Amino acid sequence: MLTKKEAISIVVASIILAFSISLIQSLNLFLTTLLFIFIIIMINILAKKITGYYFEAEVETRLWEMTHYGWLGILVRGFYSHPRGKLKQPVPLGAIMPILVKVLSLGYINWLASLTFDIEAKKYRSAKRHGFYSFSEMTEFHIALIAASGILINLAFAVIGYLIGSTEFARLNIYYALFNMIPLSSLDGNKIFQGSMIIWSFLASLALIGVGFAFFVI
Repeated sequence: MLTKKEAISIVVASIILAFSISLIQSLNLFLTTLLFIFIIIMINILAKKITGYYFEAEVETRLWEMTHYGWLGILVRGFYSHPRGKLKQPVPLGAIMPILVKVLSLGYINWLASLTFDIEAKKYRSAKRHGFYSFSEMTEFHIALIAASGILINLAFAVIGYLIGSTEFARLNIYYALFNMIPLSSLDGNKIFQGSMIIWSFLASLALIGVGFAFFVI
């Protein structure tokens, strides 16, 4: 179900996120956080793959990268770029942002968005019907639904974690959902925002409620 490239991306993202969260902490905390992050990422990816299967599409996970100028592109413009505005080589934001945000916030903020995904419609998709129309390519709305499924499953597991007494697992699920809801670059939040502002608003509200719950209750 997972390609070799996907497996490597998941392992790298899990290690980086766990390291940034447990920076200057004990080894035991790192290992526990690594396990939680790995589970959180896997349930997110599996939810999206299952939803993608329903829409006859292949979902492939990869490390979040920047390929064109953006608000972060200015930082690497001189070394990485060429005149047309496209970077000569992708910048691995999924590996950089967790550490960068942790350091700049003096350890107060844990950035938990490191992965994104690509969609490829299966060849026989044009023979299937979705809603009232038949599509040979994925629509932005369908991509939004696939991305939303990952956010929803993380929020659901946050509730499960709280009910079984694993408050840290619950918190990490909430924070993972929140950061991935940011409508930035190719993150899930931007895919949802582009496909349906209603779905994005609903999930963003749930994520913010979850964060408030994590701060004051968990």
